[in-house]
Amino acid sequence: MTARSSLTVVLAAGEGTRMRSHQPKVLHPVAGQSLLAHVLEASPQGTGAALAVVIGPNHDAVADEVRRLRPDAATFVQRERLGTAHAVLAAREAIARGADDLLVAFGDTPLISAGTFEQMRAPLKRGATLAVLGFRAADPTGYGRLLVDGGHLLAIREHADASREERKITLCNAGVMAFDGKKALEILDKIGKANSKSEYYLVDAVAIVRDMGLEAVVIETSEDEVRGINTKAQLAEAESVMQGRLRKAALDAGVTLIAPETVYLAADTKFGNDVTIEPFVVIGPGVSIADGAVIHSFSHIVQARIGRNASVGPYARLRAGTSLGDGAKIGNFVETKAATLEAGVKVNHLAYIGDAHVGANTNIGAGTITCNYDGFGKYKTTIGQGAFIGTNSSLVAPVNIGNGAYIGSGSVITKDVPDDALAVERSPQNNREGGAKRFREMKTRDKAPKGK
Repeated sequence: MTARSSLTVVLAAGEGTRMRSHQPKVLHPVAGQSLLAHVLEASPQGTGAALAVVIGPNHDAVADEVRRLRPDAATFVQRERLGTAHAVLAAREAIARGADDLLVAFGDTPLISAGTFEQMRAPLKRGATLAVLGFRAADPTGYGRLLVDGGHLLAIREHADASREERKITLCNAGVMAFDGKKALEILDKIGKANSKSEYYLVDAVAIVRDMGLEAVVIETSEDEVRGINTKAQLAEAESVMQGRLRKAALDAGVTLIAPETVYLAADTKFGNDVTIEPFVVIGPGVSIADGAVIHSFSHIVQARIGRNASVGPYARLRAGTSLGDGAKIGNFVETKAATLEAGVKVNHLAYIGDAHVGANTNIGAGTITCNYDGFGKYKTTIGQGAFIGTNSSLVAPVNIGNGAYIGSGSVITKDVPDDALAVERSPQNNREGGAKRFREMKTRDKAPKGK
C-alpha cells in the first residue's frame, strides 16, 4: 500500500445556543483546552496533511484559536447554515486540490483520537470510496442508524425515517467520514436539498456512493470517543471521560494518585518519575512536575514548573509563571505568581510571593508578602541566595535583598538590602502602664444604659 496524503475538514460550525453561553461552542474547555483544540491535535499533521477548518460568520475567536494551534490550517466561513454537506463545501477550494483522502470531522468531539482518524483512512487504501465512523449506542434514540450487509454500508437511516426493525439497530452514525479525495467533490456536489428545511445532508453521500457502484464501509469506535457537545451537561460528561483517560495515563506512567477520582488534570500535564499527587488537587494547563515531587492535598496549580523532589501544599496556589527549583518547598496557604524560587527555597506557610526571583536556599517566613502592585503597575522583588526573611515582613517592590541578608520579623522593606546585611524596620514600641484597664473601663461605661 502506498502512503496517501490527507485533507482534513473540521466542522467548527454550530452556534451552541443550548450551551447558554456567549462563547462559541467549540471554545468551551475540556481538561484545560478548547473542544476544538482537542480535535485539531488529533487531526493528521506533517508532510502531505492539509487542514481546512469551517467556521461560522463573526467567529473571529474561533479563527484565532485555529491559527494559534495549527498555523498551517486554512479557515473558511459558512455564511448560511444549510446543513452538514453545505458546511463541508464551504471548504470547496481546499477539497478541489484533490488530495488522496478527505477526512470530515467535527469541532465539538474532543474525545476523538488520532488513531481513529488513521483507522478511517485504512479502507480507502484498500479501495473503498467512503468510510463512515459508527458506534454502538447505549440508547440509539435520535441517532441515524447504519444499515450494513456483509461488511458493506448500505445506507444511513435517520431515526425519524427508520422502520420499527431498523430502530432496533444500535450501530449509529457518528458523523465522521473519510472520502476518496479524488472523488470527494463529485460526491458532495451530488448531494441535494433533501428535506423541508432545504438543507444538504452529508449522510446522503452513502446513497450516492452506492448509486455510483462504489464501496462504502463502517469503522467502529466507542460511544465515548464520538461524544458531541451541545449542552453544559454534555460538556461535563466529556470532562469526566477525559479526566478518566488522563488519570489512567498518569497511573500507567508511574504517577502515584492516592485518590485518582479526586484529582483533576489538564491535557498537557507532564510528569516525571515517582511523582505523588495527594487527594483533591487541581492541575490546570501548562504544568510540568519533575521526578520525586509531591503535591499535597487541596493545591491548585496552573502554568507552573515544579522541580525534582519539590513539595507543594497542602492548600497551596501556584499561579502562572511559577518555577520551583529542585527541593523547593511551598507550604500551607502560600500563593505564588510569576515567581522563580530556586533550589532549596522554603516558603512554608501563609505567604504571597509574586513577581519575584528568590535565590537558592532562602527561607521565607510566615506572613511575608512581596508588595508587587501599586494600583498601576507590577514591580519585581529580587532576593539573593541564602537569605532569611523574617515572619510578617512586607517587601515593597521594586526592591533587592542581597545574598545572605537577614530581614527582621515585622519589617516593611522599601530600600535595597546589601549582601549579609541585617535590616529591621519597626516603629518604637510604646507601653502605656494601666492603659488596657482604662480602655476597658471606658468601653464598659459607654455601653451602660442611659438614665431617663
